[in-house]
Amino acid sequence: MKAARFHGKGDIRIEDVPRPSAPKPDEVVIAPLFCGICGTDLHEYMVGAIVTPTKPHPLTGVTNPQILGHEFSARVLEIGSDVRNVKVGDRVAIMPAIVCGRCEPCRTGRGHLCELFACTGLSAETGGMGEIAVVKEYQVAKLADNISDKAGALVEPAAVAAYGVERAGVRGGDIVLVTGAGPIGALSALYANAVGAATVIVAEPNPFRSDWAKKLDVGPVLDPTKDGFAEKIKDLTGGQGVDLAIECSGTTPGLQTAMSSTRRSGKVVQTGLHTKPATIDAMTMAAHDITFYGSWCWYLTDWPRIIRLISSGKYPVEKVISTVVPVDDVVRKGFDILIDPKGDQMKVLVEVNK
Repeated sequence: MKAARFHGKGDIRIEDVPRPSAPKPDEVVIAPLFCGICGTDLHEYMVGAIVTPTKPHPLTGVTNPQILGHEFSARVLEIGSDVRNVKVGDRVAIMPAIVCGRCEPCRTGRGHLCELFACTGLSAETGGMGEIAVVKEYQVAKLADNISDKAGALVEPAAVAAYGVERAGVRGGDIVLVTGAGPIGALSALYANAVGAATVIVAEPNPFRSDWAKKLDVGPVLDPTKDGFAEKIKDLTGGQGVDLAIECSGTTPGLQTAMSSTRRSGKVVQTGLHTKPATIDAMTMAAHDITFYGSWCWYLTDWPRIIRLISSGKYPVEKVISTVVPVDDVVRKGFDILIDPKGDQMKVLVEVNK
């Protein structure tokens, strides 16, 4: 079968690889439909192996090269003898985490923090950019009939955004700042709006992403590098600062903007991934009594809830999609454009099977 495989920095190849074997009793064989290119995938491509294993993974035993793709929708082709929750032909969204089930985080309901955490499409035998994948039954969630295959591919990043927003406990009427209007930032803004934030402010210096954020129609979009940004934040918040900030850029300037824009006793959540240490004004954090939260992935059980919210129309995740490319062109029309500072794409989906 055909698959997009990561070999190392700047090296993704479309290759013929063996078809996965028949499913074990608790496994589901699927045909990926649409798969998103994630920021994690881009980091691997730009920097080299960070998450993908260069030696056998302790849980899955796999090592690079790795079939990419962990944000995807799929159609069920075959089910193992013990599978009960889906049937052949069902359309599903994939929860890509593979967990041990034995460590302390797993045993206390925090499987996303599994000590041996692995991920379909990053540290497993198959991924969403291959023609066929095999996953565990707990990794599949049936899509509602009114959710498109494209939207189904966005359930995973939608869950990432939702978890980040929820880490700080957004309440109805809150004023929320999102720094960084990439796909996760855009989805975070949409989710904060969906759960009742009175105002959602987006801070984004890139003109293309700023214009895209305005199309989300959730609130003001400001350039944090321009003079007057701090004054505009004060004007929008009655001089107090935002109730909470969701940092999605994965940059030190984004984190500093989030911290300096937050009111006293406010909250900052780090959702975007940093590839190197960041610097913050710890004195401001202490003097203003600001609470800082990390945010990693999502709860493993969130898929049905996120699917229901998308189905309701209150979480319009397809607004972040900018283009769809065939898997054969995933490097030239996907990865290379997304890492170009002058690129004009937001969320790129890869069509794997029609």
